[in-house]
Amino acid sequence: MLYPIFDYLDRVLDIPGTGVFRYISFRAGMAAVFSLIITITFGQNIIAWIRRRQIGETVRDLGLEGQSQKKGTPTMGGLMIIAAILVPTLLFADLDNIYIILLLISTVWLGLIGFLDDYIKVFRKNKEGLKGRFKIVGQIGIGIIVGSTLYYNDDVVIREFSTPVSIEEGIVETPSFQDVKALKTTIPFVKNNELDYGKILGFLGESAVPVLYILVAIFIITAVSNGANITDGIDGLAAGTSAIIGLAIAIFAYLSGNAIFSQYLNIMYIPNSGELVIFASAFIGACIGFLWYNAYPAQVFMGDTGSLMLGGVIAVLALTLRKELLIPIMCGIFLIENVSVMLQVSYFKYTRKKYGEGRRIFLMSPLHHHYQKKGIHEAKIVTRFWIVGILLAVISLATLKLR
Repeated sequence: MLYPIFDYLDRVLDIPGTGVFRYISFRAGMAAVFSLIITITFGQNIIAWIRRRQIGETVRDLGLEGQSQKKGTPTMGGLMIIAAILVPTLLFADLDNIYIILLLISTVWLGLIGFLDDYIKVFRKNKEGLKGRFKIVGQIGIGIIVGSTLYYNDDVVIREFSTPVSIEEGIVETPSFQDVKALKTTIPFVKNNELDYGKILGFLGESAVPVLYILVAIFIITAVSNGANITDGIDGLAAGTSAIIGLAIAIFAYLSGNAIFSQYLNIMYIPNSGELVIFASAFIGACIGFLWYNAYPAQVFMGDTGSLMLGGVIAVLALTLRKELLIPIMCGIFLIENVSVMLQVSYFKYTRKKYGEGRRIFLMSPLHHHYQKKGIHEAKIVTRFWIVGILLAVISLATLKLR
């Protein structure tokens, strides 16, 4: 909302200092600061409000150390994260930007799905929450919106340069270029780091390509959203991991939205994607600010209101920046947690069918509970997972130059 005002003050009234709003770095910094202020300053009041309404966590007895002390801890703290993302984005981002519009819709949509799940658990006293099929329907819905927009919207393009950008003696050579609609995405370890969905899927017929692309978007959003949801099992794990991933995405957004840096680093240049740095900065600030109250011992839990939204938004960011094929590396913690559950369930069913009794690979799944069962303190588990998350984020950034 402030962007067009300051743009008018700068271009029309020529007021000194107002031109600073044109710089993405300034607006991104302000978004991060405002996001932190919202969560840290108002967090205590929000937690008190939740506590007064007796919105407390119902903890299942899993036999984990310290679990009983978490009972009654305020939940639905994801509302703090959502507010801390939306408000700075609305203030500092260009709201005419298609990518920002898509991210705002995704944040509200996924947050609403999680809120319904938490509401049923807390107020209806139903531990199962929102039925899984309804969650999936909601995730499919936003997947269709995101996939269709990225495929059909005319503002979603990539820029192809006919000559490379070069800098010599401080002079920037301006190359010729054209903005094209293309289903290209980024893939590591191959020449030029690009994969064209259109060429791979083209043999199926022109009409099948958008359908398959939308299915890819649905799968990625659903998988990452559920991965973050599963990871949200101990204090600070999901929020800290999401902040780390958000930082990697913010770097990608900045580089992808800059013609010189993207060409120099051989990263696909995506016009107008630089605005996503503002959203990603608010996202990071919201996660870090939430950690102020969610780090061990947690004063508030994000609930599905936060976790489903965080994972889904990360997936949408990756899709808009055409970095979705880096998700297995960048979101490796979410992937590992997801896989540990699938392996545990599959192996248990297989051994029960074959031997008459179910056997387990892990002491408990998801994986973080396995380490809790081994007697490792949850604060140490979270710290180690964060370290792994940082390494994976660095690898995801580095792989683009490995070819």
